[in-house]
Amino acid sequence: MEIVKEKINNFQVLKIEGRLDTSNFNTFEKEISQLFESGEKNLVFECSGLNYISSSGLRVFLTAQKKSISAGGKLHLCCMQPVIREIFDISGFSTIFKIFDTLEKALEN
Repeated sequence: MEIVKEKINNFQVLKIEGRLDTSNFNTFEKEISQLFESGEKNLVFECSGLNYISSSGLRVFLTAQKKSISAGGKLHLCCMQPVIREIFDISGFSTIFKIFDTLEKALEN
């Protein structure tokens, strides 16, 4: 897994590449925690390069959502590949998160 961070408007955008699973979810979780500790509260997870997510990865997304809401911020997801969107739909997570087709739409809301 690779994460590329970029600040756009009032959002910290994290472009996620590769697999998010039990072997690397801790790294991703630490990245997100550091962002919240530094005062960030609005995040976008750009998922166009995410090709696999395990239950451990889903848990990190859920934890980030809770932290963002408690900080008065927003967490948006965008650019999901169909297989990842299907996992979110089946797990019920697509009702928990705001999911957008494009990064532009995620940044507008």
